[in-house]
Amino acid sequence: MNDEQLLRYSRQIMLPDVDIDGQEKLLAARVLIIGLGGLGSPVAMYLAAAGVGHLTLVDFDAVDLSNLQRQIAHTSARIGDNKAASAAHSLHELNPEVTITCIEKLLDADQLLEQVKLATVVVDCTDNFQTRFAINAACIAAKVPLVSGAAIRLEGQVAVFDSRDTNSPCYRCLYEEDSDDLTCAANGVLAPLVGIIGSMQALETIKLICGFGTNLAGRLLLLDARHSQWRELKLPKDHNCPVCSQPASI
Repeated sequence: MNDEQLLRYSRQIMLPDVDIDGQEKLLAARVLIIGLGGLGSPVAMYLAAAGVGHLTLVDFDAVDLSNLQRQIAHTSARIGDNKAASAAHSLHELNPEVTITCIEKLLDADQLLEQVKLATVVVDCTDNFQTRFAINAACIAAKVPLVSGAAIRLEGQVAVFDSRDTNSPCYRCLYEEDSDDLTCAANGVLAPLVGIIGSMQALETIKLICGFGTNLAGRLLLLDARHSQWRELKLPKDHNCPVCSQPASI
């Protein structure tokens, strides 16, 4: 690291859990963030600020006025712009050293798997089960850890699914294929809630990259924002899971 990097990341480097070695791991890491909305905005901004060397941003959607209440990577001036491109603009202003790849389209299964294989960690910031199941399957096939978050109304959740550990459950162990989607457009969401969950996703991503602490693999954190209460549920592996209990192939 050069002197400017040592100064920029000095408050992290001071932490024994991070130190120079951890910061160098962050600089060498590549994180795939899928969805640059309410969750993806704080995830991307905190990971860029923390010095993750390469961020791949995937989102096919455009910035809308109704997004700006909570999707803090975007601005009024960028309404109508693609969300990945809009977020990249904000991240470059925050930390011009970060390499950013924008993918402004839906990925098919092969394209998704190709991007997952390149990643150190994948962060799922999407809002529908079909996409989440596809991301989960790709992460299992490529054996790349997945950080998952969701937020709706005044409720949020965050979990880590690490297929490198054969005892770790996957997202499909938690939800059935026929689970119903809930959208912010139909149900509403409080702005700080997505910031809290997205920040937790960024934290878990940094921990996975640096290799310190205890991550959320095998656990599900649930936030009741109305009453400011966190609950933790143990999440066992489903040995009949049709995804992670089957031999993975790439």
